[in-house]
Amino acid sequence: MKNVKKVAGMFVLVLIGFSCTNKEIESRLAKLEGKMAELETSGIRTPKPVMPTNDSAVKPEGPLPTLNFSEEAYDFGTINEGEIVSHVFSFVNEGDAPLIISSATASCGCTVPVWPRDPIPAGGKGEIKVEFNSRSKPGVQNKTVTVTANTYPKVSRLNIQANVNKADPS
Repeated sequence: MKNVKKVAGMFVLVLIGFSCTNKEIESRLAKLEGKMAELETSGIRTPKPVMPTNDSAVKPEGPLPTLNFSEEAYDFGTINEGEIVSHVFSFVNEGDAPLIISSATASCGCTVPVWPRDPIPAGGKGEIKVEFNSRSKPGVQNKTVTVTANTYPKVSRLNIQANVNKADPS
């Protein structure tokens, strides 16, 4: 009987997961990102995630690159629905080894990061361009770009936000 309940519960969760459209999922994600931004700006501290205990959480020995962004967040202000805006995040490799960015992924398909594919030498500079398409995205938008590199820690996050005026339906 317990197994039947477990299977039924998993089936319901799968149905709920497949019943959501991308638009619904993106809307939910945008709301969560907005709430996170509110918490961060209100001074309420969110709990830090527990670091995994596997080898990836251990700082490697030897020289490492250090990814230092001149800014980690950018606010586009108020824009109109349908506008495509972009911002360039500049960085310096302040470490002692070449920096290799393996990926830069956005929290939403409306946000596209472009990053350097070639190694950045120690002391070298680079840029990550982030483009945001506001089509079908009215309201406050908070998006995150997760940058993964051969640094310690491996992940850095960039944030963009915009207040998108709803387009006139006429």
